[in-house]
Amino acid sequence: MHDESRRIEQRVERLHSQRVKPAVHAVTVPLEVSAWQAPGEPVPFEEAAAAPYAPFAVDTPWGPPWGTTWFRTSGTVPENWAGRRVEAVFDLGFVSAWPGNQAEALVHRLDGTPLKAVNPLNQYVPIARPAAGGERVDLLLEAASNPDILADGFAHPTPLGDVLTAGDAPLYVFRRADLAVLDEDVWHLDLDLQVLRELMAQLGGHEPRRHEILHALDRAMDLLDLDDVSGSAAAAREALRPVLARPAHASAHVLSGVGHAHIDTAWLWPMRETRRKTARTFSNVTSLADEYEELVFACSQAQQYAWVREGHPQVWARIKEAVKKGQWAPVGGMWVEADGNLPGGEALARQLVHGKRFFMEHFGIETKGVWLPDSFGYTAAYPQLARLAGNEWFLTQKISWNQTNRFPHHTFWWEGIDGTRIFTHFPPIDTYNASFSGEELARAVRNYAEKGGATRSLAPFGWGDGGGGPTREILERARRLGDLEGSAKVEIEHPDAFFAKALAEYPDAPVWAGELYLELHRATYTTQARTKQGNRRSEHLLREAELWAATAAIHAPGHAYPYDALDRLWKEVLLHQFHDILPGSSIAWVHREAEAAYARIARELEALTAESVAALGAGGPQVFNAGPYDRAEVIRTPEGAPVHVAVPAGGSAPLAQDGAPPRSVTVAGRVLDNGLVRVEVAPDGTLASVRDLRADREVLAGAGNLLRLHTDLPNHWDAWDIDKHYLSRYTDLLETDAVTVVEDHPLLGAIRVARSFGKGSRITQTITLRAGSPRVDFETEIDWHETEKILKAAFPVDVRAAHSSAEIQFGHVQRPTHTNTSWEAARFEVSGHRWVHVGEPGYGVAVVNDSTYGHDVTRTVRDDGGTTTTVRLSLVRAPRVPDPEADQGRHRFTYALLPGARIEDAVAAGYALNLPLRVAGSAGAPRPVVSVAGEGVTVEAVKLADDRSGDVVVRLYESRGGRASGVLRTGFPLAGAEVTDLLERRLTDAPLDGEDEVPVALRPFQILTLRLRRAGRG
Repeated sequence: MHDESRRIEQRVERLHSQRVKPAVHAVTVPLEVSAWQAPGEPVPFEEAAAAPYAPFAVDTPWGPPWGTTWFRTSGTVPENWAGRRVEAVFDLGFVSAWPGNQAEALVHRLDGTPLKAVNPLNQYVPIARPAAGGERVDLLLEAASNPDILADGFAHPTPLGDVLTAGDAPLYVFRRADLAVLDEDVWHLDLDLQVLRELMAQLGGHEPRRHEILHALDRAMDLLDLDDVSGSAAAAREALRPVLARPAHASAHVLSGVGHAHIDTAWLWPMRETRRKTARTFSNVTSLADEYEELVFACSQAQQYAWVREGHPQVWARIKEAVKKGQWAPVGGMWVEADGNLPGGEALARQLVHGKRFFMEHFGIETKGVWLPDSFGYTAAYPQLARLAGNEWFLTQKISWNQTNRFPHHTFWWEGIDGTRIFTHFPPIDTYNASFSGEELARAVRNYAEKGGATRSLAPFGWGDGGGGPTREILERARRLGDLEGSAKVEIEHPDAFFAKALAEYPDAPVWAGELYLELHRATYTTQARTKQGNRRSEHLLREAELWAATAAIHAPGHAYPYDALDRLWKEVLLHQFHDILPGSSIAWVHREAEAAYARIARELEALTAESVAALGAGGPQVFNAGPYDRAEVIRTPEGAPVHVAVPAGGSAPLAQDGAPPRSVTVAGRVLDNGLVRVEVAPDGTLASVRDLRADREVLAGAGNLLRLHTDLPNHWDAWDIDKHYLSRYTDLLETDAVTVVEDHPLLGAIRVARSFGKGSRITQTITLRAGSPRVDFETEIDWHETEKILKAAFPVDVRAAHSSAEIQFGHVQRPTHTNTSWEAARFEVSGHRWVHVGEPGYGVAVVNDSTYGHDVTRTVRDDGGTTTTVRLSLVRAPRVPDPEADQGRHRFTYALLPGARIEDAVAAGYALNLPLRVAGSAGAPRPVVSVAGEGVTVEAVKLADDRSGDVVVRLYESRGGRASGVLRTGFPLAGAEVTDLLERRLTDAPLDGEDEVPVALRPFQILTLRLRRAGRG
């Protein structure tokens, strides 16, 4: 029996592939083709339409890397095709089935109307259904010759990732431009065969249903006339009808199919190409919606909509119509699908604000969920932020990529650090590019962790990463799989409908508390250090620009708040937080442009801040503190002299020595001492000792600031991954070029350590101790020329820390320092923002930084019985794929060691290092716009309301992890206050406590947005 089954399977496979498939477009005539190569960057349609075209022959090479070739094709539908379904079919020389990272084209009519795109899995353009015969066909194809960066599976570096290094040799051979008849009977037979063969392959050999399908396929092939496939296809289909009509079991799992086209806003292509990808994909989807009324297409990323609205108004109009019909579902409510770990707290809030507002403004729709299928782990701050933005659900599937541990749930409540919960789903189909293959459906059922408690899951279908979206073949599969015995059921519906049904049947779903850590792609916390530094600096410059602009608008009434400029700059920063830009996993072109963008953003924000500060009046010099805490510290005057100043939070003070100068710094050989800590630098440039004089204890348990260079070649995904074997090979950088005292001043002492190593790399670090502060700074300059290496800086601390604490958005997370289980062991590289803290009862130490995110924390027991907890910052990497020159060149950043630190000290130090005091010639502000009294109550943002009412919006949070209460005072007459959501919509009135004061009470890590109405306005 087995041999007979195998014979039938072989027969069906051969007839399907060699007879049925070729007969789908069996009747064809060639189109005439001419071509014009656009010089340089893409050009508008009008320019291309007017260009000179030259005759072009099929089977001719075309397309330099990143080029654009316009093809004009023309022909006439034969008269004898009347009554048939006619299409144009194009093969640009596709090199694989994946549509995202190779040649693709947008097809236009001669009047400029975009029709749809062509790519490897979507090669047709509708012409007539039915044809009258004799129709004239004239089309213009805007064909992009994007190189296949994945050609060798990321095995080797390639110069193709930047137009500056890619060369100009043609990449593709144009294979086909035909008018063709779509033989609908044959096409449907092809789809029937696909669905049944794939279902049969998933059924066990002893299941009756499998044999029923097998023999039906055998009978259908008996009816297929090999000399007339077209004429016999209907009879073959009729033989299959009974097995396709058998309904699914009542207990069958239900897949809620949601159309999708994941379009990476940049990755293996630059942003300018993403603009075109969105137009191509969105054209395909709106065209498909005209034919398949059941289609529901979920699409996120407001930025991509904005690009289409700006560049392709006709496609935008079709999207708006599809939204009205319910076939297009804006989802996600974020400006882009951002990285899930690295954006700062306020930036993550603005992702949600700007995304949701776009959809509300242009479609009248408030999205209900966060749609993030592909980010590399998710911060535990998300549940609270999502709910504060008005969201009800959260979706991702990336955790299915875990290397070590299988996540235990697919439908669950996710609890954030403040206790907020959001209903969350991971599609067990384990992809956001589903095609409804038999294997995918069987996998979803097999994987589903909630069996017995719930019965449904979500399946995003359609080609993605580089776009493409659903195809008619996928929708036809869905129709056949709607109610088919042996298979899960497929219901196409809006994701909101899925989540409503899933919640209704499983309200007591299990709870997962804390971060959703991805046990993969851990290098994304470090790769492309300049991109990450640009993001960090931009976030803090935006904070400053908003604060001082609000201050000037209140205290200098003639100064106009720069709403439009800030809106534009925020959106550009949010754009670059996309989950393949900020993580450092894109091609060289993307990161080259990101660095240039961050430099321009910095210039613009510095100019906005300078204008605001100047508007406060002539005077000065004044010192401005944009941080949330009062500061007393040593800075330098514009002339370079050290001076100790005291400046209130959110305010300003004259640049002058304050009334109580701290104890002087002494420099003796390689020892720095300020009465709070004593730092001894060893001859090899490491720290031999850091003694906390206040606590009378040694901080270090070994060489401090030990720079260790590890070999770093992961098994896969070079830019993304750090694999644990990197720990096995390393070199400690102990050779020095010089160890020199470079500053000996009562307010400032500094020792510089210079090292050369490796392939011509050089590190210069200035170790600085200032009067009045226990913080030891390491101002670092690296000229980096290593390959496949990672550089770490280690601080072995003499504390027994059961856990480390790392800052995340609006709070911090604690992670065990032990490896009792595989879950802890998998966290050998983790992310944090401005600080990491380790401690034992009564004493702690923080490591603070101004630009890096990756780190590791380990605990060892020494021979003397003591415990060493080592914090290591990941400073810079050197992967070669997809950017062969990643991180090469110069880097400048600072990190610091803070002995004797509590959590609140770490929080304050993180703000201080990232928000340096600003000196400007100005009269300064008479009073801070807002000030807060109360331990743990921290101001994250101060701005004017987005509705341009003049109201002041303040975002606060509890930063220690405990309850907090305090008072917010305003620097202006206060007429009233409201508690709002992130979109500045009223939730409840906030009580006033006396004149110009608002009492504040916060639970641990709670975020609170207050809208303050100024007296005398409206």
